[in-house]
Amino acid sequence: MQNNISKALLRKKFATIESPVKPEWIKVKIQTDKINQIKKTLKSNKIVTVCEEAMCPNMSDCWAKSHATFMILGDICTRACSFCNISTGKPDHVDFTEPLRVANSVKKLNLSHVVITSVDRDDLKDGGAQHFSNTINEIKLKCPNTTIEILTPDFRNKKNSIELLSKCQIDVFNHNLETVKSLYKSVRPGADYKHSLSILSNIKRLNTKLFTKSGIMIGLGEKFSEIMQLMDDLRHSDVDFITIGQYLRPTKNHHPVIKYHSEDYFRKLYDEAMSRGFKIASSSPFTRSSFHAEDDFKKLKNIKFNA
Repeated sequence: MQNNISKALLRKKFATIESPVKPEWIKVKIQTDKINQIKKTLKSNKIVTVCEEAMCPNMSDCWAKSHATFMILGDICTRACSFCNISTGKPDHVDFTEPLRVANSVKKLNLSHVVITSVDRDDLKDGGAQHFSNTINEIKLKCPNTTIEILTPDFRNKKNSIELLSKCQIDVFNHNLETVKSLYKSVRPGADYKHSLSILSNIKRLNTKLFTKSGIMIGLGEKFSEIMQLMDDLRHSDVDFITIGQYLRPTKNHHPVIKYHSEDYFRKLYDEAMSRGFKIASSSPFTRSSFHAEDDFKKLKNIKFNA
């Protein structure tokens, strides 16, 4: 109840704040035919994607290449992040047939690399970690050569969840910081900056073969110096890959865009990230966590192989 009240108050406040005028580059071309083909496959297996739920601007581009990010554990989140378009409330019971349905979709779409994410499930004892594990196992049974990337919630106050995931057959572990530390209360209420960093460092400690990844949005009012500190914190946690994209406001009830940044600014952030030792950095207005995930994973593998 408190979560919903806090969210309502924040959204009432945000609704009074106007964002700057959208620049021309925000316009996205839609490839309807390919999107409809992917939707048909996903619908037949009753699969939810974060692409649709989060209103990702890259959906057309990704789906044209048969790339999609599967969202497990339902489409209702127990958190109330002010940037996110996913609904908040009381989630449904866990669907134990979902892992098999996801695996069938991966096989049907003939995916060589798949990204699995989920809503926050604070109502579950393990935050949904076992369901992640079951989904990974089913994919590997049906598609043993498919590489797997998971984009997880923070499993805050959930014991042994990270330990369980560290033993799974995954290739990339992604957990997004989303924004700088000073903005957590307004952007990620219910989350903790230091805890999110600890997830990334712990998973790498438990499984040194994994690539780790984290992403942020900019344009929420953060300072350049704060982004630099965040980069340093991620490198201290031995994170391999950072993604940086422009925040786009889903509705007027969400956190306002404070600034639309230029491509030159994104290039500057890319240079700063690479100078700090990230193996890969993706920094552009439309960069998102799963955008070009397969191509980036191949680059990571080549870097490790040639190291």
